[in-house]
Amino acid sequence: MLVAAAVCPAPPLLVPEVAAGAAAELGDARTACSDALAVLAASRPDLLVVVGAADAEQAGAYLQGARGTFRGFGVETDVRLGEGEEGPRPLPASLAVGAWLLGHARWGAAPMEGLAIDASLDTARCLEAGREIAEGDERIALLVMGDGSAKRTLKAPGYLDERAGAFDAAVGRALAAADVAALAALDPALAAELQAAGRAPWQVLAGAARGAGLDGRLLYEEAPYGVGYFVAVWS
Repeated sequence: MLVAAAVCPAPPLLVPEVAAGAAAELGDARTACSDALAVLAASRPDLLVVVGAADAEQAGAYLQGARGTFRGFGVETDVRLGEGEEGPRPLPASLAVGAWLLGHARWGAAPMEGLAIDASLDTARCLEAGREIAEGDERIALLVMGDGSAKRTLKAPGYLDERAGAFDAAVGRALAAADVAALAALDPALAAELQAAGRAPWQVLAGAARGAGLDGRLLYEEAPYGVGYFVAVWS
């Protein structure tokens, strides 16, 4: 059963070595993520599952010990998803950022594993993936990695789309209220047009949290680079 969840943004810029001189700009986001992980630890889970979006080729399960790297961003920074064997393939970027957050927080509250979701996966299958995570008697916590729209401003990665603000506002309200139905109702086609990489992971959360009776709290909501970033906790 799902006992708690944290939602965090997944930009590699959260990692100070990647952000370099701009690292301070996301300091508040990193602090909020640390606070969210503390809530997960306090829930005393038996297992932490880190969920993030990825390309279809990278989708699937990643066992504890899986490695990731930010060397593609020009820094010699590697991460791993807890202690264990390295595994046959590297973590996708979203899970690598989650692994960095957990390492930064010195997570030791429970074993962990990763689940990379195909960013184009339809809603029904995302919800089913969430239900499968939460079934059984184990106390499960989720760390859900994902960004909102990437079209909030003229300088955003996807340029300006007038629909982006309303989309992100709806996501923020849903995360603040632990509104499972609202997350499940997000339109995959619109999310793809707005380059909102968090849509599929958020809908996995919706599937896992259905019937769990969790309350939500939004800790952070900003768009510092024209991309919607959210930090929330459900417990």
